[in-house]
Amino acid sequence: MAESPLISAAQLTSRLGDPRLRFADVRWYVGEPGRNRAEYEAGHLPGAVYLDIDSDLTRPSGPGRHPLPPDRHGFARLLGERGLGDDHLIVAYDDAGGIYAARLWWMLRWIGHPGARLLDGGLQAWVAAGLPLSTAEARPEPAVMTVRPGPTREIDREGLRARLGKVVLLDARAPDRYTGEQHPVDPIGGHLPTARSAPTDGNLGPDGCFLPADDLARRYRALGVGEGDTVASCGSGVTACHAIVAMVLAGLPEPLLYPGSWSDWCTSGLPYATGPDPGAW
Repeated sequence: MAESPLISAAQLTSRLGDPRLRFADVRWYVGEPGRNRAEYEAGHLPGAVYLDIDSDLTRPSGPGRHPLPPDRHGFARLLGERGLGDDHLIVAYDDAGGIYAARLWWMLRWIGHPGARLLDGGLQAWVAAGLPLSTAEARPEPAVMTVRPGPTREIDREGLRARLGKVVLLDARAPDRYTGEQHPVDPIGGHLPTARSAPTDGNLGPDGCFLPADDLARRYRALGVGEGDTVASCGSGVTACHAIVAMVLAGLPEPLLYPGSWSDWCTSGLPYATGPDPGAW
Protein backbone atom coordinates (compact mmCIF):
# COMPACT_ATOMS: atom_id res chain seq x y z
CA MET A 1 0.00 0.00 0.00
CA ALA A 2 1.28 3.47 -0.90
CA GLU A 3 2.14 5.81 1.94
CA SER A 4 -0.57 8.24 2.95
CA PRO A 5 -0.12 11.85 1.78
CA LEU A 6 -1.30 12.90 5.26
CA ILE A 7 0.18 12.91 8.72
CA SER A 8 -1.82 13.66 11.86
CA ALA A 9 -0.87 15.77 14.83
CA ALA A 10 -1.03 12.61 16.95
CA GLN A 11 1.45 10.86 14.67
CA LEU A 12 3.79 13.82 14.90
CA THR A 13 3.91 13.82 18.70
CA SER A 14 6.18 10.77 18.68
CA ARG A 15 8.48 12.31 16.07
CA LEU A 16 9.06 15.78 17.44
CA GLY A 17 12.65 15.01 18.37
CA ASP A 18 13.48 13.56 14.98
CA PRO A 19 16.20 15.74 13.35
CA ARG A 20 14.85 14.79 9.94
CA LEU A 21 11.46 16.39 10.59
CA ARG A 22 10.75 19.77 8.97
CA PHE A 23 7.63 21.95 8.96
CA ALA A 24 6.61 24.42 6.26
CA ASP A 25 4.00 27.10 6.93
CA VAL A 26 1.99 27.77 3.75
CA ARG A 27 -0.86 29.88 5.10
CA TRP A 28 -2.44 32.16 2.52
CA TYR A 29 -5.47 34.48 2.39
CA VAL A 30 -7.19 35.56 -0.81
CA GLY A 31 -7.08 39.32 -1.27
CA GLU A 32 -5.17 39.96 1.96
CA PRO A 33 -1.53 40.52 1.01
CA GLY A 34 0.80 40.46 3.97
CA ARG A 35 -1.57 38.65 6.29
CA ASN A 36 0.07 35.24 5.72
CA ARG A 37 3.45 36.52 6.90
CA ALA A 38 1.86 38.32 9.86
CA GLU A 39 0.06 35.14 10.92
CA TYR A 40 3.31 33.21 10.72
CA GLU A 41 5.07 35.76 12.91
CA ALA A 42 2.21 35.66 15.44
CA GLY A 43 2.60 31.92 15.95
CA HIS A 44 3.67 28.85 13.97
CA LEU A 45 4.76 25.28 14.51
CA PRO A 46 8.17 25.25 16.21
CA GLY A 47 10.94 25.30 13.64
CA ALA A 48 8.58 25.88 10.71
CA VAL A 49 9.94 27.80 7.75
CA TYR A 50 7.65 30.20 5.92
CA LEU A 51 6.89 29.67 2.23
CA ASP A 52 4.79 32.17 0.31
CA ILE A 53 2.47 30.93 -2.41
CA ASP A 54 2.73 34.20 -4.36
CA SER A 55 6.52 34.30 -4.50
CA ASP A 56 8.13 31.03 -3.39
CA LEU A 57 5.70 28.61 -5.04
CA THR A 58 4.98 30.68 -8.15
CA ARG A 59 6.96 32.32 -10.91
CA PRO A 60 6.43 36.05 -11.54
CA SER A 61 4.55 35.62 -14.82
CA GLY A 62 3.13 32.89 -16.96
CA PRO A 63 -0.17 31.19 -17.75
CA GLY A 64 -2.60 32.03 -14.95
CA ARG A 65 -2.19 33.74 -11.59
CA HIS A 66 0.06 31.14 -9.98
CA PRO A 67 2.18 29.56 -12.72
CA LEU A 68 4.64 26.92 -11.65
CA PRO A 69 8.32 27.88 -11.44
CA PRO A 70 9.87 27.29 -14.86
CA ASP A 71 12.76 25.27 -13.47
CA ARG A 72 12.50 22.37 -11.03
CA HIS A 73 16.18 22.79 -10.16
CA GLY A 74 15.66 26.43 -9.20
CA PHE A 75 12.78 25.46 -6.95
CA ALA A 76 14.88 22.73 -5.36
CA ARG A 77 17.65 25.26 -4.66
CA LEU A 78 15.15 27.58 -2.97
CA LEU A 79 13.99 24.74 -0.73
CA GLY A 80 17.56 23.86 0.12
CA GLU A 81 18.26 27.48 1.08
CA ARG A 82 15.30 27.25 3.49
CA GLY A 83 16.77 24.13 5.09
CA LEU A 84 14.53 21.60 3.33
CA GLY A 85 16.55 18.77 1.86
CA ASP A 86 16.70 15.22 0.60
CA ASP A 87 16.75 13.56 4.01
CA HIS A 88 13.81 15.44 5.48
CA LEU A 89 10.21 14.53 6.10
CA ILE A 90 8.60 17.83 5.12
CA VAL A 91 5.18 18.50 6.63
CA ALA A 92 3.23 21.31 4.97
CA TYR A 93 0.38 23.00 6.80
CA ASP A 94 -2.00 25.96 6.72
CA ASP A 95 -5.10 26.94 8.69
CA ALA A 96 -7.63 26.14 5.97
CA GLY A 97 -7.85 22.37 5.92
CA GLY A 98 -4.80 22.04 3.70
CA ILE A 99 -6.30 23.71 0.63
CA TYR A 100 -3.25 25.96 0.23
CA ALA A 101 -0.53 23.79 1.79
CA ALA A 102 -1.45 21.05 -0.69
CA ARG A 103 0.31 23.14 -3.34
CA LEU A 104 3.64 22.58 -1.58
CA TRP A 105 2.87 18.88 -1.10
CA TRP A 106 2.29 18.60 -4.87
CA MET A 107 5.39 20.61 -5.75
CA LEU A 108 7.63 18.53 -3.48
CA ARG A 109 6.47 15.46 -5.38
CA TRP A 110 6.87 17.42 -8.64
CA ILE A 111 10.62 17.48 -7.95
CA GLY A 112 10.57 13.84 -6.82
CA HIS A 113 10.90 14.34 -3.06
CA PRO A 114 9.49 11.21 -1.37
CA GLY A 115 9.08 12.73 2.09
CA ALA A 116 6.17 15.11 1.48
CA ARG A 117 3.23 15.11 3.88
CA LEU A 118 0.24 17.35 4.58
CA LEU A 119 -0.72 17.98 8.21
CA ASP A 120 -4.26 16.67 8.43
CA GLY A 121 -6.43 19.36 10.01
CA GLY A 122 -3.63 21.90 9.80
CA LEU A 123 -2.76 24.40 12.49
CA GLN A 124 -6.07 23.86 14.29
CA ALA A 125 -5.40 20.14 14.71
CA TRP A 126 -1.94 20.90 16.11
CA VAL A 127 -3.34 23.32 18.68
CA ALA A 128 -6.22 20.97 19.55
CA ALA A 129 -3.64 18.28 20.33
CA GLY A 130 -2.13 20.59 22.97
CA LEU A 131 1.07 21.11 20.99
CA PRO A 132 2.98 24.40 21.25
CA LEU A 133 3.41 27.27 18.83
CA SER A 134 6.46 29.49 18.45
CA THR A 135 7.03 33.11 17.42
CA ALA A 136 10.74 32.59 16.66
CA GLU A 137 11.62 32.68 12.98
CA ALA A 138 13.29 29.44 11.95
CA ARG A 139 16.82 29.71 10.60
CA PRO A 140 17.79 26.15 9.69
CA GLU A 141 21.09 25.24 8.12
CA PRO A 142 20.97 25.06 4.31
CA ALA A 143 20.37 21.60 2.89
CA VAL A 144 20.66 19.85 -0.47
CA MET A 145 17.46 19.08 -2.34
CA THR A 146 17.95 16.86 -5.37
CA VAL A 147 15.57 16.82 -8.32
CA ARG A 148 14.36 13.33 -9.19
CA PRO A 149 11.57 11.89 -11.32
CA GLY A 150 8.28 12.27 -9.48
CA PRO A 151 4.73 10.91 -9.73
CA THR A 152 3.03 14.17 -10.66
CA ARG A 153 1.52 14.92 -14.05
CA GLU A 154 0.41 18.22 -15.50
CA ILE A 155 -1.29 19.55 -18.59
CA ASP A 156 -1.31 22.98 -20.20
CA ARG A 157 -4.16 24.83 -21.88
CA GLU A 158 -3.56 23.53 -25.39
CA GLY A 159 -3.07 19.98 -24.16
CA LEU A 160 -6.32 20.14 -22.25
CA ARG A 161 -8.16 21.81 -25.12
CA ALA A 162 -7.27 18.83 -27.31
CA ARG A 163 -8.58 16.37 -24.73
CA LEU A 164 -11.76 18.07 -23.51
CA GLY A 165 -14.59 15.56 -23.54
CA LYS A 166 -12.08 12.69 -23.32
CA VAL A 167 -10.98 13.29 -19.72
CA VAL A 168 -12.88 13.80 -16.48
CA LEU A 169 -12.31 17.47 -15.68
CA LEU A 170 -12.95 18.60 -12.10
CA ASP A 171 -13.20 22.16 -10.79
CA ALA A 172 -12.22 22.53 -7.13
CA ARG A 173 -13.50 26.10 -6.66
CA ALA A 174 -16.49 27.12 -4.58
CA PRO A 175 -19.84 26.55 -6.34
CA ASP A 176 -20.60 30.25 -6.86
CA ARG A 177 -17.31 30.71 -8.69
CA TYR A 178 -17.95 27.60 -10.78
CA THR A 179 -21.36 28.91 -11.86
CA GLY A 180 -19.98 32.36 -12.57
CA GLU A 181 -22.08 34.15 -9.95
CA GLN A 182 -18.87 35.34 -8.25
CA HIS A 183 -15.50 36.09 -9.80
CA PRO A 184 -13.57 38.10 -7.19
CA VAL A 185 -10.10 37.73 -8.72
CA ASP A 186 -10.70 36.98 -12.42
CA PRO A 187 -12.10 39.20 -15.18
CA ILE A 188 -15.04 36.88 -15.90
CA GLY A 189 -16.83 34.06 -14.12
CA GLY A 190 -17.72 30.55 -15.19
CA HIS A 191 -15.93 27.28 -15.81
CA LEU A 192 -14.22 25.27 -18.50
CA PRO A 193 -16.56 23.34 -20.79
CA THR A 194 -17.25 19.80 -19.47
CA ALA A 195 -15.82 20.63 -16.00
CA ARG A 196 -17.71 19.13 -13.07
CA SER A 197 -18.01 21.04 -9.81
CA ALA A 198 -15.99 19.37 -7.02
CA PRO A 199 -15.40 22.02 -4.32
CA THR A 200 -12.56 21.36 -1.92
CA ASP A 201 -14.68 21.60 1.22
CA GLY A 202 -16.34 18.36 0.15
CA ASN A 203 -13.06 16.60 0.97
CA LEU A 204 -13.20 17.61 4.63
CA GLY A 205 -15.20 16.68 7.69
CA PRO A 206 -16.53 19.13 10.30
CA ASP A 207 -13.18 18.98 12.12
CA GLY A 208 -11.28 20.25 9.08
CA CYS A 209 -9.59 16.88 8.55
CA PHE A 210 -9.89 14.80 5.40
CA LEU A 211 -12.77 12.37 5.16
CA PRO A 212 -11.94 8.65 5.36
CA ALA A 213 -10.45 7.18 2.20
CA ASP A 214 -13.57 5.12 1.40
CA ASP A 215 -15.79 8.22 1.61
CA LEU A 216 -13.45 10.13 -0.68
CA ALA A 217 -13.38 7.25 -3.15
CA ARG A 218 -17.20 7.25 -3.28
CA ARG A 219 -17.25 11.01 -3.74
CA TYR A 220 -14.87 11.05 -6.66
CA ARG A 221 -16.24 7.96 -8.35
CA ALA A 222 -19.66 9.67 -8.28
CA LEU A 223 -18.01 12.57 -10.11
CA GLY A 224 -16.89 10.22 -12.86
CA VAL A 225 -13.35 9.46 -11.73
CA GLY A 226 -12.36 5.97 -12.85
CA GLU A 227 -9.84 4.23 -15.01
CA GLY A 228 -9.32 7.04 -17.53
CA ASP A 229 -7.45 10.27 -16.96
CA THR A 230 -8.77 12.93 -14.61
CA VAL A 231 -7.66 16.58 -14.71
CA ALA A 232 -7.84 18.70 -11.56
CA SER A 233 -8.37 22.43 -11.99
CA CYS A 234 -9.40 25.39 -9.84
CA GLY A 235 -8.79 29.13 -10.03
CA SER A 236 -5.02 29.15 -10.44
CA GLY A 237 -3.61 25.69 -9.77
CA VAL A 238 -3.48 25.92 -5.97
CA THR A 239 -6.62 24.37 -4.50
CA ALA A 240 -6.73 21.77 -7.31
CA CYS A 241 -3.81 20.17 -5.48
CA HIS A 242 -6.16 19.50 -2.56
CA ALA A 243 -8.33 17.43 -4.88
CA ILE A 244 -5.23 15.51 -5.92
CA VAL A 245 -4.39 14.81 -2.27
CA ALA A 246 -7.93 13.51 -1.77
CA MET A 247 -7.81 11.20 -4.78
CA VAL A 248 -4.38 9.85 -3.85
CA LEU A 249 -5.66 9.26 -0.31
CA ALA A 250 -8.68 7.46 -1.78
CA GLY A 251 -6.43 5.12 -3.75
CA LEU A 252 -7.64 6.45 -7.10
CA PRO A 253 -5.35 7.11 -10.09
CA GLU A 254 -3.51 10.38 -9.60
CA PRO A 255 -4.99 13.19 -11.73
CA LEU A 256 -3.14 15.61 -13.95
CA LEU A 257 -2.92 19.18 -12.66
CA TYR A 258 -3.89 22.06 -14.92
CA PRO A 259 -1.67 24.70 -13.30
CA GLY A 260 -3.16 27.67 -15.14
CA SER A 261 -6.75 26.58 -14.45
CA TRP A 262 -9.57 29.11 -14.81
CA SER A 263 -7.27 32.15 -14.52
CA ASP A 264 -5.45 30.96 -17.64
CA TRP A 265 -8.47 29.72 -19.59
CA CYS A 266 -10.69 32.76 -18.95
CA THR A 267 -8.18 35.14 -20.58
CA SER A 268 -7.63 32.98 -23.67
CA GLY A 269 -10.79 33.84 -25.59
CA LEU A 270 -11.81 30.17 -25.67
CA PRO A 271 -15.42 29.14 -25.02
CA TYR A 272 -16.56 28.67 -21.44
CA ALA A 273 -19.70 27.70 -19.55
CA THR A 274 -21.74 29.27 -16.78
CA GLY A 275 -24.41 27.93 -14.48
CA PRO A 276 -24.59 24.60 -12.63
CA ASP A 277 -24.12 22.29 -15.61
CA PRO A 278 -20.75 21.22 -17.03
CA GLY A 279 -21.54 22.37 -20.54
CA ALA A 280 -20.48 20.79 -23.81
CA TRP A 281 -17.37 21.06 -25.97
